[in-house]
Amino acid sequence: MRVGIVGAGLAGCECAMALARCGVDVVLFEMKPRGFSPAHTSEDLAELVCSNSFRSDDPESAVGLLKLEMAEAGSLVMAVARQTAVPAGKALAVDRGLFSAEITARIQAEPRIRLERREIQTLDDPDLAGLDAVVLAAGPLASDALARDLARVVGHDSLYFYDAIAPIVDAASIDLSVAFRASRYEDGPGDYLNCPMDETQYRRFVADLVAADKVKPREFETHLHFEGCLPIETMAERGEMTLAFGPLKPVGLTDPKTGRRPFAVIQLRPENSARTMYNMVGFQTKLTYPEQLRVFRTIPGLEHAEFVRLGSIHRNTFVDAPKTLSPCLELLARPGTYLAGQITGVEGYVESAACGLWLGLHLAARLHGRHLPPPPPESAMGALLAHLHTDAKHFQPMNVNFGLSPALTGRHKKVERKALYASRARDAWARWREENV
Repeated sequence: MRVGIVGAGLAGCECAMALARCGVDVVLFEMKPRGFSPAHTSEDLAELVCSNSFRSDDPESAVGLLKLEMAEAGSLVMAVARQTAVPAGKALAVDRGLFSAEITARIQAEPRIRLERREIQTLDDPDLAGLDAVVLAAGPLASDALARDLARVVGHDSLYFYDAIAPIVDAASIDLSVAFRASRYEDGPGDYLNCPMDETQYRRFVADLVAADKVKPREFETHLHFEGCLPIETMAERGEMTLAFGPLKPVGLTDPKTGRRPFAVIQLRPENSARTMYNMVGFQTKLTYPEQLRVFRTIPGLEHAEFVRLGSIHRNTFVDAPKTLSPCLELLARPGTYLAGQITGVEGYVESAACGLWLGLHLAARLHGRHLPPPPPESAMGALLAHLHTDAKHFQPMNVNFGLSPALTGRHKKVERKALYASRARDAWARWREENV
């Protein structure tokens, strides 16, 4: 039994390890270092691009539940994320360099996985012939050649949107006489640095954002942004107070120098365990590099900021899953070929890895003569997978959320719903595991 996986990102590595642990041999193709996408720079596998955060660890949040389900299913990504975690309040964030290095080491140490460092440009590549299954996990930044071939196979152009990357600041260049350390509502030891703004500073900053030069798309591209990851300037263009009620909201934060809540706050999250770098939370951007330096250095505390990485913009490719994929993520137009990760239309690190994990478990069961059904839609993983085969007029990528789950029965107070969704999800997941794993 042998499966070929194209792409060694989060989904590809998760799928490969799940198959290998179930006794299936894997050939894992990765084009780095021979080729890099516009957003990747490291030769390591499972490179994190947009952020170092895996989001909330709250067991009553949908993404928190998804992490629990993945861990119980033997997730490689969750195990390494816990091993390389950095302080981030109620969120799970990692030292991205250590994370990718450890994923790479574990993949290379697994005897059933053969890592091939070369680019696959077409699903008709001879090296994919004769395999028991092929998994395309090329991620949202699939090469142009592979994306064109996928479009040929599914019979129409792949859909795409733009996902912007937030800047990272050198900690030594942050003015700590202005920025203060605190978590919202004083929750925890204060993992974030906070740059406060008064009303005048805030309104000037918004005006600068709106007026700043942006990177223009190529002639054949259009700006289509995922609502959960809008560029900071796009949010500012929606209204002067949008940011004050969004990523710059000051609620739950008190500036110890004044004893008052600022009008607005820019939060900086540790990027690594040594806290030598900080990520500008919510500041994914498509401003030009010179404009980023000019505008972001008007933020109090960042006047002399040195940027380890500036923000950028890249294309994210995904298929219209309900029209092109079966419920087990097999291409309807090409039986035996499967898709995993963000290219299917899930959004986010955790969701991408979860998709790869489930597909690995499903394929391993099939190759051993068993059928592994998807988890029930009441569970977090089941709800995410159900999104991929739910008809929609305009299919869009989606983070896991309780809105993807079946509605609760009966009437419940708003404050009770998260706990009820979470309890139902844990019960449904436990029953599924007992019956199928």
